[in-house]
Amino acid sequence: MGGITLRVLDGADRGRVYGELTPPVTIGREEGNTIQLNDERVSRFHLKIQEDHEKLVLTDLESTNGTKVNGEDIQLRILRFGDMIAIGRSVLLYGSRDQIAGRLADLKRVSQPGKGTLTPSKMAELGEGLPSDFDFNLSDESDSQNPLHSLQPPDLPERLTPGQAAQVAELLEYLHIRVRNLINSVKMDGKGDRVAIAVNQWQSLLDLQSRLAEYLRSVSDPNRP
Repeated sequence: MGGITLRVLDGADRGRVYGELTPPVTIGREEGNTIQLNDERVSRFHLKIQEDHEKLVLTDLESTNGTKVNGEDIQLRILRFGDMIAIGRSVLLYGSRDQIAGRLADLKRVSQPGKGTLTPSKMAELGEGLPSDFDFNLSDESDSQNPLHSLQPPDLPERLTPGQAAQVAELLEYLHIRVRNLINSVKMDGKGDRVAIAVNQWQSLLDLQSRLAEYLRSVSDPNRP
């Protein structure tokens, strides 16, 4: 894996480019961080980016004001080229222009199967209409329309021990059964364009969301052994 490139899009340090950083990388307000930001809303040591099995993992270090990636509050996140990291009043973009353009081309290839291997000419064709200086519209209003930030099904974790694989399978089975029961409880209205769910099932759905939030918090705890 090559070095990490981060570009500051907004905040007191906007315009700065930090290229070819070797992980682990820490970002915060204090000296001693790999990237020190002039932002009073950024914690002293706000987040850490480290490499694990050829993936880059961002961890929020229990910061006061939290970390968002592509508009979502996170504690733990695998980074992908084009991800926007918001901390305090600062917004950072992960990846060089070439890396982000390459990922966008890959996403377009997936949405257009049968296109074959991406040669430079095909990449240019897929990226036709995109300015060479990566002037994508990354405003909050358009994030949901940005293919880089669309919700993609995550890959299953790799290199699990048999015990860890069994735990993941048990968790997924629990979620599958809960969701299946909720789906089976839904009733169609007379016109068929709306569905109704009983109040107790709605409460069950909220409970499921709460449990997922608790799981996320527990797994993302930087002090977890």
